[in-house]
Amino acid sequence: MPTLDWIGKRAVVNHHQHVPTRLLHTDDGTPVGGGNLLVEGDNLLALKALLPYYAGQVKCIYIDPPYNTGNEGWVYNDAVNAPEIRCWLGQTVGKEADDLSRHDKWLCMMYPRLQLLRQLLRKDGLIFISIDDREVANLRLVMDEIFGRINFVGSLIWKRRQNVDSRAINGLSVDHEYLLTYSATCEGRLRGQAKDLTKYTNPNNDPRGAWASDNLVGLATKEQRPNLHYELVNPATGIPYPCPEAGWRYSKETMARLIAENRIIWPPKPTGRPRFRRYQNDLTDEFTGQSSVLNTVFNTQATLELKQMFDGSDVFDFPKPVDLIKLIVQQGTSSNSSDVVLDVFSGSGTTGHAVMQLNAEDGGNRRFLLVEMEPHIARDITAERLRRVINGYGDKPGLGGTFAYATLGDPLMDADGQLGAGVTYADLARFIFHKETGQTLADAPDGRGDGFLGERNGVAYYLLWGKGAERVLDVDAVRRLAARPGLKTVYADACPVAADRLARANVRFVQTQYALGR
Repeated sequence: MPTLDWIGKRAVVNHHQHVPTRLLHTDDGTPVGGGNLLVEGDNLLALKALLPYYAGQVKCIYIDPPYNTGNEGWVYNDAVNAPEIRCWLGQTVGKEADDLSRHDKWLCMMYPRLQLLRQLLRKDGLIFISIDDREVANLRLVMDEIFGRINFVGSLIWKRRQNVDSRAINGLSVDHEYLLTYSATCEGRLRGQAKDLTKYTNPNNDPRGAWASDNLVGLATKEQRPNLHYELVNPATGIPYPCPEAGWRYSKETMARLIAENRIIWPPKPTGRPRFRRYQNDLTDEFTGQSSVLNTVFNTQATLELKQMFDGSDVFDFPKPVDLIKLIVQQGTSSNSSDVVLDVFSGSGTTGHAVMQLNAEDGGNRRFLLVEMEPHIARDITAERLRRVINGYGDKPGLGGTFAYATLGDPLMDADGQLGAGVTYADLARFIFHKETGQTLADAPDGRGDGFLGERNGVAYYLLWGKGAERVLDVDAVRRLAARPGLKTVYADACPVAADRLARANVRFVQTQYALGR
């Protein structure tokens, strides 16, 4: 498989593994992992912080990353030369960063973020990435490498411009952007568009129910499919109908069965074309395919939407339209579930707005996770937009709901290898369980009892820990664990029990501080 190389790639391929896990603190003390959430902070750090809560849980990811324009004059700094990114490149890539082109910098910025996004996605999840011609080719190769070429779903083409742009010196009006779409595994698929059921009627009181007239003409020449080319005769009238150039849709044998079932609509004259009676009850799916061309919503709508919300002020350049993101969320989630939707380049908060609006329209219970790097945008634009959608603005009624506002706290481990002062038992438990299993804990434990966290693949996991006191895996604890079947992994501060006794009890001891330091 072709892969893409660039200056600095070796420094970032595994960088996501070394990003410190930080704690998430909500303004109102709401526990992370439940409802809607907006995180202020570097999205690379935020992604790592979200892993213990949402690894393998996100159904739909939409991101609108920087398009690498080099333009640094926008309210929202949509360029890879942003100070935060430049600082990160200098620390991670090192002196090589001085020689990077804009394309190299952009790829160095995106690669570790895509690695973490992949870990958050559910097995049947989808990721949609907005991008333009500057980086679409590079992004496609990187996505093939991280997500696997086999999981490429397709490219949606969004016609974003309603009117032709005549300013380009080459005479070409670039009216489109791409939405590269990948699945986590072969289980991921778009929902599709709802089928039009209004064409199904029952004018003849058919006991089999409503039906629609469908085409019987095939798609192949006589040379390609000779068995589909034959004269069709109405057995009741004897009227023959010549074979169309593309043949029929069904073979003679199948057609004979359909005739016997009275599912062929016969025209009164031989110049007519027989058609197929398709019953609504035969539909195996209420959806049909989603077109790869999106041409019903334009970027001018997004600007108007945001100006209306903020009393006519231009608070954010180049937002995405709510209806566009609503379509993406609709294609990537189910209305009858609590699917999680993630956007880590959230900007003005269109994705959160779209999730709430779609829920109001179809009765869904989807949840959103948003991350915005720049504090003034996160607090003054993203959060404020979400509040206005919830409470109402102008003549628009509020949609209701809530969200928590979170910031990134200290790392789980400090520079000296000690647990951070703000770490709770639940924080540590989630981190350890995810580290061991790659999965998330359904409930946040409180440390009471024997420290049982959960079980995966026949292994039970325990954490003995408490602030200000050493927790030891002692002989009594090992004796109790020995009575339980299966393997047991126990994190504790120390263990004086001999290794052979632990082995007989099927207990694996992990020294907490050492393991976290590694």
